[in-house]
Formats: sequence, C-alpha cells, structure tokens
Amino acid sequence: MSEAGDNPGVGEVLRAAPGLARIAAGVGWRAAGDAAGAYVNGASRMVRAASRGESATQIVQEGRSELRSYLRGWLGVPDGQARAPARPALESGRNGDASVAALRHRGEELLRRSADLDEDAESHPAYMRILDALAPDEARILRFLARGGAQPSVDVRAGVPLASQLVAQGCTMIAEEAGCRHQDRLHAYLDNLHRLGLVWFSREPLRDARRYQVLEAQGPVTDALERAGRTGRTVRRSIVLTPFGEDFCAVCLPLE
Repeated sequence: MSEAGDNPGVGEVLRAAPGLARIAAGVGWRAAGDAAGAYVNGASRMVRAASRGESATQIVQEGRSELRSYLRGWLGVPDGQARAPARPALESGRNGDASVAALRHRGEELLRRSADLDEDAESHPAYMRILDALAPDEARILRFLARGGAQPSVDVRAGVPLASQLVAQGCTMIAEEAGCRHQDRLHAYLDNLHRLGLVWFSREPLRDARRYQVLEAQGPVTDALERAGRTGRTVRRSIVLTPFGEDFCAVCLPLE
C-alpha cells in the first residue's frame, strides 16, 4: 500500500485494473486460469512501473495491448488479422473525396454560390451525366415529346372495374412516330427516361379522344382486347415530359 500512497499514478493503474480483468474473463471458463495469471503478472509489473514514476496512461495502454496479444494467441488469431480495416464513412466518389466532412464542405459551397448574385449557371450540372446515360433512340423519343407534347397510352384490362386483370400495359405509338431504330426496346427506353426524371407516366388521359381512337385501332391493342374476351376494355393514360425533361430538351437537343 505504501507504493500506491507515494505515487498517484499507481492509484489510476489500480482503478483501471478491474477493467482488464473483465476483458480477460470474457474469453470463457476454459481460459480463465491462464488469463487470470496473465492479468496478475501484468498488473504487478504495471504497479512496479508506476512506482518508478512512469506515465499511468502509457502503462494502462501497454497492459491492455499485452492482454489483447495474449487473448489473440489463445484464440489462434494472427496479429495481422486481429482487426478489420476501418470502413470509410462513405464510399469514395468517382470524382474525389466523399467523406462526411468533404460532402459538408461541398454543401456549404453550393449554399454560398446560391447567394452569389454574379453566379450564372448556364445549365444543370446533371445534364452531362444524363447525356452519357441515353441511347440514341431515347434522344429521338425526347425530341419527339418536346415537339409533339404529351402522347396517348392505353392499358388493356379484362374483367369488371373493381376486379379486373391487366392484359397489356403501356401500349403507345411513340416508337413508330419518333422513328426509333429498335422499336421493340421502347418499354426499356421509357423506363430509363423515367428513371432519369425526364418523363412521367401520367394516369390522366389527353383531352382529345380522337388520338386514342387511332391508338386503339393498332395491332397490339386489338390483339390484347381479343385475349381479354368480352370483358376487355382500355384504360386511357398519357406519357409526358417532366419540367426537368422539358428544360433538358431545350438545353441539350436541337428542337428546331
């Protein structure tokens, strides 16, 4: 007890020692005897080192390190595999650092630029990436929608209204009228344009019912109605550019 009273660092080591004992006990009953022996030997050495005036913090850290090394040896885990590499806060972006601090800095920069009266962005920064994600036929579809406006689309259903079954979905003449080279890929094209935020699949029909009469006379629709039987019917919808899509077309595509 004289050593602990003469040196305040010894008391700090003794207070930390029960934590080391709990770590040693956590390995299970089978290793309890060996771990306890390692704990006693390590704690005794730490007290002697503290009595010589060494840093208490350094002594505790060294003791913990030695105990972890002992436990890894008992478990058969090599030192190099004891700890998995730290996972970054966020995956690194393609264009640079994507840590939380870097993202916060970019956000602050955007807010600063938004308050700058001299800031005059000519186009949305996403437009270049969108152009890289478009197929040539998709550019034709966008130009057609920008020129011709909303286009008719119909679903074919069978059965009564409250218990009907979908027979055909999204029948439209956009591929033919836009001059797409691969007309069989129209639904994939439209899905990609919707994913990019350029088109809407609206539930609202067009006001001009004659445009639906032309569409409903086309082969895909009549075939679907025949499969639906006597309860077959069409549900009229429309496909339109979003406001974002309208601006994209005005900036990026030759519409004249």
